[in-house]
Amino acid sequence: QVQLIESGGGLVQAGGSLRLSCTTSRLTFSSYVMGWFRQAPGKEREFVAAISANGRSFNYADSVNGRFTISRDNAKSTVLLQMNSLKPEDTAVYYCAADRQVPIATKSYEYDFWGQGTQVTVSS
Repeated sequence: QVQLIESGGGLVQAGGSLRLSCTTSRLTFSSYVMGWFRQAPGKEREFVAAISANGRSFNYADSVNGRFTISRDNAKSTVLLQMNSLKPEDTAVYYCAADRQVPIATKSYEYDFWGQGTQVTVSS
């Protein structure tokens, strides 16, 4: 069974940084677009960032562009999300997701596999 496991969440002050990691198993990782989504309490899940299977193309939500960086290591079947200049509005549960289709998708329903999420809390 495919597994995606997120880690690296936590509590940080505004302006700080966190790096999220998503490790996968039983997935042909190098064939999948990988994405990060987030969901704040009372809100719908929203797209954050995604990276193509070969790591050469990216897509970011406007709200995080310039602050967050997505990357992947196909040899380790891992995708990372470096989050800098964090704001209280970045507080959410962050989810890693895998999509076997191309091009890069930004809608959650387009993704095939999901992790359980990791909590990120940014205090003001």
